[in-house]
Amino acid sequence: MAEWKMICKVEDIPQLGSRVVTSADGNIAVFRTSGDEVFALRDKCPHKGGALSLGLVHGTQVTCPMHGWKLHLDSGEAVAPDVGCARRYPIRVEGNAVFLEI
Repeated sequence: MAEWKMICKVEDIPQLGSRVVTSADGNIAVFRTSGDEVFALRDKCPHKGGALSLGLVHGTQVTCPMHGWKLHLDSGEAVAPDVGCARRYPIRVEGNAVFLEI
């Protein structure tokens, strides 16, 4: 059964940046957009395994620092013409608290 766990406060995630959460599944990158939307993806690019947490956040996408692949933060899907997907994790914000479903 899934469980929601508080992982941080919104301000603990840099705007247009990320924070890494360690889980039994591996590292999860939690991103914050300029509009304070919060998303969570496996911290591994589907192309060559680069750490997405080190990538550039722009709009609702992140660009992998290794080879420039762009992924949609809301789905984990690569932006065409690239094909691939990083696992997305359910996340919610209540007040200022960020919760991750594990």
